[in-house]
Amino acid sequence: MGTIIFSGTAVLVVLGFGNHLYWLAAVAVLFLYVQYGRGSSPTSPSGGSGPVPSDYRAYRDRRDKQAKWERRYRRERPFESRRQEREKGQKSK
Repeated sequence: MGTIIFSGTAVLVVLGFGNHLYWLAAVAVLFLYVQYGRGSSPTSPSGGSGPVPSDYRAYRDRRDKQAKWERRYRRERPFESRRQEREKGQKSK
């Protein structure tokens, strides 16, 4: 993955001699790779898909936090949560 990012950045730099916006795009690609790429620690856990936790405790903490938010959502929005459960039941049939 890193090879693709760096070769794409090199292409953007070469194209940047004609249009300087490509240099900005190259900097943005490198920044995003450093910020969210492989080998960096996650800054904030996302809802559904995120990096795999490094150990079981991190996974368990994320799972418990997600369960807590889901319980709170069902408690605060009973009609909406019932509707979502009905829709999920119809999709599985």
